[in-house]
Amino acid sequence: MFPTLQFGPLAFPIPQLSLLVAIWLGLSFAEKYTNQNNISIEVLYGLFFSGLISALLGARLAYVIQYPNAFIQSPASLVSLNPGLLDPLSGLAFGLIGMLVYGQRARIPFWNALDALTPFLAVFFIGLGFSRTASGEAFGAVSNLPWSVTLWGASRHPTQIYELFAATLILALLFGKPKSYPLPGTLFLAFAGMSATARLFLEAFRGDSSTTLGGLRVAQLYAWIILALVLLVLEFRNHMNFIKDPQNG
Repeated sequence: MFPTLQFGPLAFPIPQLSLLVAIWLGLSFAEKYTNQNNISIEVLYGLFFSGLISALLGARLAYVIQYPNAFIQSPASLVSLNPGLLDPLSGLAFGLIGMLVYGQRARIPFWNALDALTPFLAVFFIGLGFSRTASGEAFGAVSNLPWSVTLWGASRHPTQIYELFAATLILALLFGKPKSYPLPGTLFLAFAGMSATARLFLEAFRGDSSTTLGGLRVAQLYAWIILALVLLVLEFRNHMNFIKDPQNG
């Protein structure tokens, strides 16, 4: 992998730079959809920063819970800037909670706010894939496939590349062609469902996953919960919409 980019005496950390570029591009992309979601750019950035702080704290907390020994041996890692020490799915959940609190105080329609941030999230997940590719974090299980990569002393699945491809595919499916959704929030729920499904598949090739309940991968457990919630919410909202307007059913 390539954790640093060297320019003479200067060394730039590629994983962190990848995330910063992803944030910039993601927000720029999300700005194009603010009018569609009846949200101003100022509100978009307010939601973003509330979600970002909550997501970072939640993602680090979840990672600490999954890998406590690593932080016991090195307590300074609690404030590390290494993106590999974050749990993305937990970060997403905590970020949503932070945005919900901000949205309630600012009287922003919750589902419109989530739809407005979905373009950012879709781009950011691509940046996360680039970051992990550069750092070598979230590495794959040992493999002898022709496209395996040599990492950490073994030939492994290039799970970072898998993740990058999946995130790019999700972005293309959601935003490749103009689409209209019947209810606010459908765009976000589609993104969350696709991301959870991708995590269920990709986690099977990871070589650094924590397990629970007799071998069940923790990330897959979270993904199953998210996917189930997405399907339940979609079904409930479609049912309520049908009751209000049966002709649209």
